[in-house]
Amino acid sequence: MRLRSTKIPKDAVHHPVFARAYARMSVAAETRSGMAAIRADLLTGLSGRIIEIGAGNGLNFAHYPPAVSEVVAIEPEWCLRQLALRSALRAGMPVDVVPAAAEALPVKSEAFDGAVASLVLCSVRNVERSLAEILRVLRPGGELRFFEHVRADDRAMATTQRALDRTVWPLVCGGCHTSRDTLAAIERAGFVVEEYRRVRMPKRGIRLPTSACVLGVARRTTAVD
Repeated sequence: MRLRSTKIPKDAVHHPVFARAYARMSVAAETRSGMAAIRADLLTGLSGRIIEIGAGNGLNFAHYPPAVSEVVAIEPEWCLRQLALRSALRAGMPVDVVPAAAEALPVKSEAFDGAVASLVLCSVRNVERSLAEILRVLRPGGELRFFEHVRADDRAMATTQRALDRTVWPLVCGGCHTSRDTLAAIERAGFVVEEYRRVRMPKRGIRLPTSACVLGVARRTTAVD
């Protein structure tokens, strides 16, 4: 696949301390928090060409089904991208790890059968622009699989999330915002949300600002102007 020549500034996203911590925590969460099962649910049934937004250290790669012919994995953070490149070598299909930002995907319009956003829309700088780009690169009928932190349902935790998002959380957690209403943003972008379910991560133990999550499928049903 030929990528567009859009230039991404060097180190457009650079969180070396967080990236190293996230890489360790995410590997542990595969079994301790049940993330491996979530990844399997997220990706089951996908086929054809897939673009993954914010691939991180590439833990999704092992869960893509055999019907997926190719993955273009977008990861702007240098440290995580190096780990994703290693994971790509062990994947069961061709994986091209690309340094780019979600707001400016360096690929042609309507080039993919599916897109995956996994724990990334919480940290992009512009949610609306990122979702518009995902919509652009999907073929009509293409689907977006998403697993994201979202605003908590109860008022006390939602208030805590907003307070953290205005202060320390994005600074120490790689730009993450815990209180975004990502499901509503997906619908506003022009996707049709076909199914979703609320998920608590981890399922047991202390509730965290990131515990409220949503797992679902949305579809591009119309042409993009």
